[in-house]
Amino acid sequence: MQQYITRRGDTVNRIAARHGLTPEHVIQGNPWAGRQPYLYPGQILFLPSAPRKRYSVQQGDDAASISALFGVSVEELEILNPGVTSARQCIPGKVLVIPQPLSSSKVAVNSEYGPADVEEDVRELTDKFPFLHRDSIGTSVLGKPLHVLRIGSGPRYLHVNAALHANEWLTSPCLMSFIEQYASAYAEGRDWNGHDPALWYQNWTLWAVPMANPDGVELVQEGVLPGHPYYEELMKWNCGRHSFRNWKANIRGVDLGDQFPAHWEEEVARRRITGPAPRDYSGPAPLSEPEAAALAALAEQYPGEAAVSLHSQGGEIYWNYRGYEPPESKELAARLGAASGYRAVELTGSDAGYKDWFIQRFRKPGFTVELGIGKNPLPLADYEDMALETGWILATILSNFK
Repeated sequence: MQQYITRRGDTVNRIAARHGLTPEHVIQGNPWAGRQPYLYPGQILFLPSAPRKRYSVQQGDDAASISALFGVSVEELEILNPGVTSARQCIPGKVLVIPQPLSSSKVAVNSEYGPADVEEDVRELTDKFPFLHRDSIGTSVLGKPLHVLRIGSGPRYLHVNAALHANEWLTSPCLMSFIEQYASAYAEGRDWNGHDPALWYQNWTLWAVPMANPDGVELVQEGVLPGHPYYEELMKWNCGRHSFRNWKANIRGVDLGDQFPAHWEEEVARRRITGPAPRDYSGPAPLSEPEAAALAALAEQYPGEAAVSLHSQGGEIYWNYRGYEPPESKELAARLGAASGYRAVELTGSDAGYKDWFIQRFRKPGFTVELGIGKNPLPLADYEDMALETGWILATILSNFK
């Protein structure tokens, strides 16, 4: 049992991932940690040693079949189990220690994925792939960079953003994962699940903003302590609750999903939220918040052929807006639905969203994609499926060269 002193940014999930544990292991040794909404810097945790995965050899097993079963190499298995490649040592009933499989992917979700993770992954991916370009389209209210990644040299622009709503942060690594897979396949000259990234690169330029609301994401994941510049206001807007897990807005209590100049006044009247709140407050004016204004400015500077805003949850794709959408939007939405298994939905009674503004402003296809099923924040166990569905949706658009 080891002692650990928490620091700023720590969560149960992050500590568990860092020490090769599960969150349940951490809480089992520190039951109070499961009752607090967040950990506070200076709290002391007692952590057990990381448990080893073990396997009892079955009849017919050999080193190769066991390695394939657990997704590790024979060499890795041999290091922890000397002699396992010999038939005399790999016999039924022998207990083997199974190593942790090594992933070749940089983007991974073992705990909460926050602004620091985006920063690190953006840096490492752009270092690895010289043709993947990074920039900033501005900063959040608290001064965090709003990263944008650009890949491709084509004349058609596709805009994609994620984590516009704070508690929908799992959409962020879904987008980052696709960018990594796209870049890796292009660099190696191979296909991506039957699609040709070389054609994507030639025909399209993808502009991706992986975390449009970093302040809000950090609030959801880590909470707020006295000394934060908005501490008093946030506690008031959150009705005194210390948990911000259900917070959707930015750090000023403005819902960035209701910030765009597309019948904004009607959305304000419909919502009837007159001041900062965890969700649904449209702000004092369209594009009053730097995060929303930066997304709009990017699209204005590089007018796109299509746009996607990644949200969660619902397993649905919204494709229309007040009849402003072009005729091809409905058919393309059906194709995106077929690729992902989501429902293409004709939505009414909603205004001021990014997709709404994009369609109205450019008369081009725009989509709000509600990834996953359940209640936000969605569990980490849903990430793998959501990332794959994100990939299928974006690949379908990038393979559309009309």
